[in-house]
Amino acid sequence: MPQLGETVTEGTIIRWYKAVGDPVAVDDVLFEVSTEKVDTEVPSAVAGVLRAVHVAEGETVPVGTALAVITATADEPMDEPVAPVAAAPAAPDRDTTVAAESPAAATAPSAPRPEHDGFLSPVVRALMDEHGLTPGDVAGSGRDGRITRNDVLAAAANRSADLPPPAAAPAAAPTAPPPHAEVPRAGPDDDVVEFTKARRATAEHMVRSLATSAHTLVATEVDYHHVDPVRRRAGLSYLPFVARATIDALREHPHLNASVGDDELIVHRRINLGLAVDVGFEALVVPVVKDAGGLRLGALAEAMAAQADKARSKRLTGDDLSGGTFTITNVGAYGTVVTAPVINQPQVAIVSTDGVRMRPTAVRSEAGDWVVAVHPLGNLSLSFDHRAVDGAYAAAFLALVRELLETRDWQQEL
Repeated sequence: MPQLGETVTEGTIIRWYKAVGDPVAVDDVLFEVSTEKVDTEVPSAVAGVLRAVHVAEGETVPVGTALAVITATADEPMDEPVAPVAAAPAAPDRDTTVAAESPAAATAPSAPRPEHDGFLSPVVRALMDEHGLTPGDVAGSGRDGRITRNDVLAAAANRSADLPPPAAAPAAAPTAPPPHAEVPRAGPDDDVVEFTKARRATAEHMVRSLATSAHTLVATEVDYHHVDPVRRRAGLSYLPFVARATIDALREHPHLNASVGDDELIVHRRINLGLAVDVGFEALVVPVVKDAGGLRLGALAEAMAAQADKARSKRLTGDDLSGGTFTITNVGAYGTVVTAPVINQPQVAIVSTDGVRMRPTAVRSEAGDWVVAVHPLGNLSLSFDHRAVDGAYAAAFLALVRELLETRDWQQEL
């Protein structure tokens, strides 16, 4: 199981593209894997024949687990798969035993466990800990009895319903709200769409970000009059221009290219630009352009397009998703007016581009008079962590991005 992200500890095999006995060439897509970070197709690093598959579709195993055996020829003797060495498996829940035990451990006596516990996803483990549940308390509804997030929430709701009512409070004391709202149940007129691993990971990441950072929003209007003719001739969207201006503004305002540590701000010297990419309206991934600060407009546009293409074709690697220091999200193609994006942890800020429209605006004529002209106008929004910087600093950064977009000689940049 490959390491697809710095914090990823396990992955789920979604699909095998080769069957036992099939020939395999270098870079042939071997299998598709789902992690809490991304769903991606994994190519073979070697050529030969697929002789054995040790992890079936739908199974979740730790990073480093041997998944299959490929030999050079169909009749070459097969070695036994080695134990995982790339990363230690995730720690088991305090009341359960991890299913993938070593042969020696399997012979040791252990407490009985439910057949459906298997490998619990990080999201499920966290929810069970939060609600004080063990695998034995939850009925799994997933494949092969696997416990899902909704199973844990349902068990927690049922437990709350079974608890005796608390002692009556004094009449003057207000009634405290329950710690967890009741889980909605689908009715006869509802359709149920199960969360994918990628959808769950995105949901948990967004909630965690809102709970971590003091989100604050500033926005400004940009006149793309000088950008528009250059981008049209070059066949580019507005996004690379915004990215290039953002990078230069970060050099002047480095506290937004940072992370909040333990009572300190960690300012990153390298600018590694994350790009929020939608994958078929089903998942959101953020591939990273490493050392974007050293790229001029043309090279930056190519690097951004390449990462977006890898994201949509499920070819991202763990390195593509790690190390980001600042993120840009682009929803302007849908004609948005103002967007308040959620910060991509552990970063402290994220820029969103909104729709660009031809609209009348007041501009200076060559004679110095104010006249009305029709220009391409659009908003830029910045969500920032108020723990890291204050509003004036964030507003000054966004004003510099606007100034660069409106005044730079972009043809010379190309």
